[in-house]
Amino acid sequence: MIINLVMIVKNEERCLARCLEAASPFVDHIIIADSGSTDRTLEIAEGFGAKIYSFPWENDFAKARNFALGNSERDWNADINLVLDADEYLIQDENCNPKALRDFIDHMYDKQGMRWLGNIRREDSYPNGDEIDRSITEIPRILPAEMRYQGSIHEQVNAKVVHKLSPLYALHDGYMQKGKGERNFKYLEEALKKEPNYPYYNYQMAITLRNLNKKEESLPYFRNFWRYSGKKEIRQSAYWTDGIMRYLYTLYDIDTENSLEEAHDIMSKVQYDFTRNPDFYFYSGLFYMKLVLKNTEKYKDLLPYIEKSYLKCLDLGEVSRPEGVIGTGSFKAAYNLGTWYEVSGNLDKARHYYKMAADEGYEKAAERLKNL
Repeated sequence: MIINLVMIVKNEERCLARCLEAASPFVDHIIIADSGSTDRTLEIAEGFGAKIYSFPWENDFAKARNFALGNSERDWNADINLVLDADEYLIQDENCNPKALRDFIDHMYDKQGMRWLGNIRREDSYPNGDEIDRSITEIPRILPAEMRYQGSIHEQVNAKVVHKLSPLYALHDGYMQKGKGERNFKYLEEALKKEPNYPYYNYQMAITLRNLNKKEESLPYFRNFWRYSGKKEIRQSAYWTDGIMRYLYTLYDIDTENSLEEAHDIMSKVQYDFTRNPDFYFYSGLFYMKLVLKNTEKYKDLLPYIEKSYLKCLDLGEVSRPEGVIGTGSFKAAYNLGTWYEVSGNLDKARHYYKMAADEGYEKAAERLKNL
């Protein structure tokens, strides 16, 4: 079983060596489609023995991916293609290692032949105020031969097959870099001209604008995403869960009476989809706090929901889910409970939950604990 790493790159000297060094033990060959690098990208790739192909850029990520996949299979006999971006890198431990990958592939081949996709877990780092937050997402990146992509931007594998979570775990720091939002906006604008009601493109445009701090401008796209995502297969996808949460946080950040009413309406309609998701209850705690502070007399009956929301987070814990922020089922929820009890005058409970968060390495909680 030949496993090849397949990548498309352009000017990735910042992170390419890290990616290739981590991935090399997992694969037989490294296949790279380069779309015009002018830095040390090609030199770095050559140093790892990569098979490099030039691909003239056509503003279409799926075309570039499919070009690289075709070369991997035709010239280097790939049975399985592992697809990574340069700003991602695999970790290696007792669960995520070359043997575990090959065992997973053998198992899937025995069960499904070549009609399946393997998901990897990717841990994303991104700035959030004065903190660096981390989230987990599951994405299909292990492709049996002949699987191909579609979509000019935020491309997806064009196959309705079984998705299975593999042992692979990658770290990703691309959201810490600037510039991609503006680039993606242009591509998404063109994609939406062709498919204005496609929920996935509306979702991607909405979060692109949100990340560019254009929250008001993102709302029409969030609303379109919500309007056209009623099908069961969409609501079961990881991007739907993520899109709902980002939609809610955008309304929360805009912080008008109308936006909060809109958020409350969405919450009421999706609550049964999120009964096992600590991210939703963490947001609920923040939401009810904001609502009560905005008009205490009007919303004082909602006060108990603040405490209940964070306790629910801790009750659920850090459950496995296709998309989620690390800490909403543990240290982040414990810290927010600590602040709630502190402002409520219950210092014993405040200390208890601050300590819980601090014991998990959350420095903000350790600082609050010192000040009590």
